Amino acid sequence: MERYAAGAAGDTAGEGWSLVVPLKPLARAKSRLAPAVGGPLRGRLALAFAEDTVAAALACPRVRDVAVVTDDPAAAAALSALGARIVPDVPRAGLNGALAHGARAVRALRPGARVAALNADLPALRPAELARVLAVAAQFPRAFLADAAEIGTTFLSAAPGVELEPAFGGASRRRHLSSGAVEIRLTGVDSVRRDVDTGEDLAAAVALGVGPRTAARRPRAAG
Repeated sequence: MERYAAGAAGDTAGEGWSLVVPLKPLARAKSRLAPAVGGPLRGRLALAFAEDTVAAALACPRVRDVAVVTDDPAAAAALSALGARIVPDVPRAGLNGALAHGARAVRALRPGARVAALNADLPALRPAELARVLAVAAQFPRAFLADAAEIGTTFLSAAPGVELEPAFGGASRRRHLSSGAVEIRLTGVDSVRRDVDTGEDLAAAVALGVGPRTAARRPRAAG
């Protein structure tokens, strides 16, 4: 179980990463958030999280493009307007199936692409922090970043010619370690680790400073 701390130089910004962001239909998204925000707001917040995530990712100088895997027409329209490429979830085989499909779609156009999966629920994402994570990830065939709870995963990368092999969901940190991916251990990248599943997660993201779309739609009780 290898871990990596800061220190190595990253890839040059000109090489560019392709990020794959999965988003389930908004009517089914973020079910664990419903007790804190109510049913009607849950879907709108899920879209706001994705919009702020994608906007921040596209503002990162190391990111060349973002592919969003979704079958939700409203989400597709909103995220396409931000500059994301929309990839229909043809396999409809769950989260990891969507991520693998998205990676294949990216490499169908750019066979030598560096590819990384990124959660869609990172509303506090900072482009500079994402750039630091990508710089470290570029040193390894596969690398990942654990979530704030150090149980799940918010980011998984694959070098050119290397399969992504996503194993997201639940205790994915352990599964990614077991698969041979290197764990990125960096301080000061909290925004890349802070995914939002519950009301407590949302309050923590608000404390970090969420993007404008999440800020406009969040309930006052979240911070």
